Amino acid sequence: MFFVDTIEVAGLGNRSYLAGGEREAVVVDPPRDVDRVIAAAARRGVRIAHVVETHVHNDYVTGGPELARLTGAAYLVPAGARVSFERTPVRDGDSAVVDADAGLALRAVATPGHTPHHTSYVLEEGGAAVAVFTGGSLLIGTVGRPDLVEPRLTEGLARAQHASAHRLAAELPDETAVLPTHGFGSFCSAGRAEGGATTIGKEKSANEALTRDVDTFVADLLAGLDEVPAYYAHMGPANAAGPAPVDLTPPAVADADEIAARLAAGEWVVDLRNRVAFAEGHVAGSFNFEAEGQLATYLAWLVPWGRPVTLLAESAGQLAAAQRELVRVGVDRPAAAATGEPSAWVREDEPLAAFRRATFADLADLADLSGRHPGDGLVVLDVRRSSERAGGFIEGSVHIPVHALHGRLGEIPAGEVWVHCAGGMRAAIAASLLDAAGRQVVAVDDAFTAAEQAGLTVRTA
Repeated sequence: MFFVDTIEVAGLGNRSYLAGGEREAVVVDPPRDVDRVIAAAARRGVRIAHVVETHVHNDYVTGGPELARLTGAAYLVPAGARVSFERTPVRDGDSAVVDADAGLALRAVATPGHTPHHTSYVLEEGGAAVAVFTGGSLLIGTVGRPDLVEPRLTEGLARAQHASAHRLAAELPDETAVLPTHGFGSFCSAGRAEGGATTIGKEKSANEALTRDVDTFVADLLAGLDEVPAYYAHMGPANAAGPAPVDLTPPAVADADEIAARLAAGEWVVDLRNRVAFAEGHVAGSFNFEAEGQLATYLAWLVPWGRPVTLLAESAGQLAAAQRELVRVGVDRPAAAATGEPSAWVREDEPLAAFRRATFADLADLADLSGRHPGDGLVVLDVRRSSERAGGFIEGSVHIPVHALHGRLGEIPAGEVWVHCAGGMRAAIAASLLDAAGRQVVAVDDAFTAAEQAGLTVRTA
């Protein structure tokens, strides 16, 4: 008998896996906070004998080297990956015993496309395939994006993705479980994945790489590629060098004077509370990245790389969870932190800042009552990605994606700014950036689908 346990890394839209028998196990694409993986193995009562990587990751810092060091496991990395640490190089067709008593083995299958060296691993029980760990190759309904390595390689890698998907489909039984690392909200996915479980047979009828000819597939894939988070540029080199162990001990405590001093020095002070609480009262100049949102993705995307970050949290638990998320993307140690109420984060007699929240119906009412319209004395700022805006936008609105906003604040016309996204979280980030810059701002905390229902003119061209 075998087991496969999924280790969710929800904030990044990824999964890692622990798989094995009664005595020994393998870990696939581990997150950097390896204590979660070790705890999962302890619950199973198994020894981690192998740690494997499907590729050098571009969207998170791996825990592979540290996990292998702590457990004494063999560390398997595709032979074509250029890395500067000791590992066991893996080539197409190589096999490793996972648990001899259970008849479990892992077979490497070269599946280039997401990266040139990408490798999938087939879990075999008694020589029969039962699951395949596909990393960034075959995802649920889509594939991993091919444009994260080098622009000149993108089209060739897209064609390789098509071929790799077809190889897996041809070589594996229909009932083989497909277990990808990406595709659950990750920006490494070339398309939106639907559902949480799949098989080779299901993918044959539903996956775009297996239902389209190569030229159509490649053309559609390249046309649909979205923006790449800026922090990705730092992940590959960190993983190739071999990441350092993490330090999740509590950061130094900052009082009101230190928070003010850090803001004055141009450092980032990040408030982790929910957007409702932040809008009602916050330290002037601080930015709002909700702990419950995609904290790691958006903070790492927006912050100037290496800039000191001070975290403000409502509780020690919220702070600890945020630290854990951030180390996964290389934001290793907060410069300082504070917990509690925002009134304790400002100096005596220093007021808290605040701004309004509203809905699209409120925006429509304002236009009706004042006679002002978006683009005509009323600034409506759309901070969604370009691919989202292509599906519909408010007539007269200004478009600056949230990840570019910090460097383009000067492009926003004068006046009160009503900022929106698709649901409210990114609008809250943008509103905090605008508020810190001294702009009068209203955060539209509403689903974009409500805009047209409210009577606003939504256009597609």
